[in-house]
Amino acid sequence: MPDRTIGVVIDGATGRLGTTQHLRALLDIRREGGLSLKNGDRLMPEPLLLGRNRDKLAALADKSGGLRWSIDRDACLADPAIDIYFDATATGGRPDRARAAFAARKHVYLEKPIAENLEDALALARAAQGAGRKGGVVQDKLFLPGLKKLRKLYDSNFFGRVLSIRLDFGWWVFDGDLFPAQRPSWNYQKASGGGLILDMFAHWRYIFDRLLGSISAVSCRHATAQPRRIDESGTPYDVDVEDHAFAMFELEGGVLAQISSSWASRVKRDDLLQIQVDGTLGSAVAGLHRCFVQPLIATPRPFFSPEQPQQMNFDEQWQEVPDVLPFENGYSAGWQLFLRHVAEDAPFSAPLLEGAKSVQLAEACYKSDRERRWVELEPLSL
Repeated sequence: MPDRTIGVVIDGATGRLGTTQHLRALLDIRREGGLSLKNGDRLMPEPLLLGRNRDKLAALADKSGGLRWSIDRDACLADPAIDIYFDATATGGRPDRARAAFAARKHVYLEKPIAENLEDALALARAAQGAGRKGGVVQDKLFLPGLKKLRKLYDSNFFGRVLSIRLDFGWWVFDGDLFPAQRPSWNYQKASGGGLILDMFAHWRYIFDRLLGSISAVSCRHATAQPRRIDESGTPYDVDVEDHAFAMFELEGGVLAQISSSWASRVKRDDLLQIQVDGTLGSAVAGLHRCFVQPLIATPRPFFSPEQPQQMNFDEQWQEVPDVLPFENGYSAGWQLFLRHVAEDAPFSAPLLEGAKSVQLAEACYKSDRERRWVELEPLSL
């Protein structure tokens, strides 16, 4: 039997992220008998599912072992059995929901982005401080095997002096006509907090800051490739946000990174996300799970002939980094860290100020596009 329980309300529990990632992560912790704390106690999360659709909530709660569920956010926040409010709903309105949770004396864990503008994001971080509660943001990509392998190469000085970085991300999201769209319609509407930059550059901020190098300035251009789409009910709507963006990041020390992100690009690479780092002593290409390297000593000398196709198979000239460490689900790892942060004041590397930095990057990208210039990222503090 667990020694302690901790109540967690999952707002947006029936959405894709709420169900397949966060609820699943908490259920995995429960199946393992709870989370082991430093003092030897076992901490058992007790999820409460919050949403708008009674039928979906009841079905999910039953499937998940008879969990509690509710459509009343205020009642959930007033429940003394709830310790943590977690938000996995649409970005629009997230600051108001989080502020209400802090006012109810709950700890708050949020999906990214934590707000649509920097002012609200910083206000949330200050609200956590003022309430004396813990606040955190999800940074799941840090735990991906491919990116962890890439970081190990940095730690071992594999690259020598890093020369440049290239990040390619995206896939084709159907417009809902020929095939259903793979992303919810709110992602494509400004009123609900949509937009590729606000959504995806939140990941790029913490990936660079934590793994590749801190971003000091940005230059960005974005566009709307598919201006009209069809929503979940079959109703056409106008897209008023960007669905692909191209940026340059300048990192501290002067290294330049090329960033290509799109929901309107067909994939011809090894993975949906691919990061290439080139250095004087070697290069690496990392995806979500795999990582390949080519050291200086094994670098070939390509040739070009206008009379015949390229004879070299460049893919075969790279060596795969083996799986040395066991795979760790990023959502589960994040939950374990935040639960320990709340239960025993353990260190937590993703407080809400880190979420504000992601919003700062998005604002800088929009400003760069609007003014067609480089924009500096100033240090943030509360």
